[in-house]
Amino acid sequence: MAAQHGLEAHSHGNVPIQTRSERPRSTSVSDFPELSNRQEIWRYVPLDRLRGLDKEVMGELTESEVTAELASGTSMRWVDSTDPLVGSAGLPEERVSAAAWTNASKTLVIEVEAESETTDASFLKIAPNTAEAKALHVVVSVGNHAKATIALDHLGQGVLGENVEIVLGDGAQLNFVTLQEWESGSTHVSTQFSKLGRDSSLKHVVVTMGGDLVRVVPAVSLSAAGAEVNMYGVYLAGSGNYFEHRPYVDHIAENCVSNVAYKGALQGVGAHTVWVGDVLIRESAVGTSTYELNRNLLLTDGARADSVPNLEIETGKIEGAGHASASGRFDDEQLFYLMSRGIDEDQARKLVVRGFLSEVIQKIGIESIEQRLISAIEAELEKAGA
Repeated sequence: MAAQHGLEAHSHGNVPIQTRSERPRSTSVSDFPELSNRQEIWRYVPLDRLRGLDKEVMGELTESEVTAELASGTSMRWVDSTDPLVGSAGLPEERVSAAAWTNASKTLVIEVEAESETTDASFLKIAPNTAEAKALHVVVSVGNHAKATIALDHLGQGVLGENVEIVLGDGAQLNFVTLQEWESGSTHVSTQFSKLGRDSSLKHVVVTMGGDLVRVVPAVSLSAAGAEVNMYGVYLAGSGNYFEHRPYVDHIAENCVSNVAYKGALQGVGAHTVWVGDVLIRESAVGTSTYELNRNLLLTDGARADSVPNLEIETGKIEGAGHASASGRFDDEQLFYLMSRGIDEDQARKLVVRGFLSEVIQKIGIESIEQRLISAIEAELEKAGA
């Protein structure tokens, strides 16, 4: 059943359903209006925290602010942003993405050779360490039948508008991880476009653990038959954090698979997370199988989680489609079970949170990052006394 434009009845109330494929696309900032909370895609965002990322002129990240540790079969180069590779996965749908696109005169290209395969991960560390608004454009290109793991690690303090393009060749497999572990005072808006080749597979993982405002918008185009994407996200928001994630899957070709699962925990007054999941199954996408899920655990009073799953189906010839969303406090039964075995209440609460988030962290597939994030969660919970 195809969803209708306008307001659609939903278990979370009446929410606006939009056809993402019909949004205007442009690399020109002037083609998009000034930002307003009356616009659906900016309705939740505290616009005063964008710190200039929506302006027509800003700086750009330099090569010295990006360091890399690359696995075999993977190379890195900077090209002019007029290079034909740029724009091959997608184009901006809103003003901040267009501003970052326009202001990045150079693009960082990460290439994985066709047929290459390695168990090692490639790491890119991005650390602007400045309060000045800057732009970055990254293209990740994975050759036919290659297999790779690539992690973008955002650290320190910065104000960054970022566009990331991921292009997978036929039969390629990529584990892509983007980490946002910013310090207080940081703003990060990242738009990520992915285009998958025939029978290719993408695991896309978003981890958000710090920053005043972090907004990650991953969009995946399944335009070749047999492609599969698994999108995972994990986030821990504290007082003063605003985290927004808007995954989008566009099913175009036949016999494609998508699974989306994001889980987050919130603690402290003013902690706010937003998750808007969009899945579009076009008339041509027969044989589609898709599911999206969002779960939020509210650890204290004063925290707020908004969760809106949207599903639009234009053909009945699919394998299956569904979505689920829930936000709530601790599971009293889990706490009772742990406490009945001699664990005090504070420790029991910590165990519940760790288990809740670790389920997604284990999907990362990079042991060093998994351990680092588990340690970061431990530290946050100790600090807050959760």
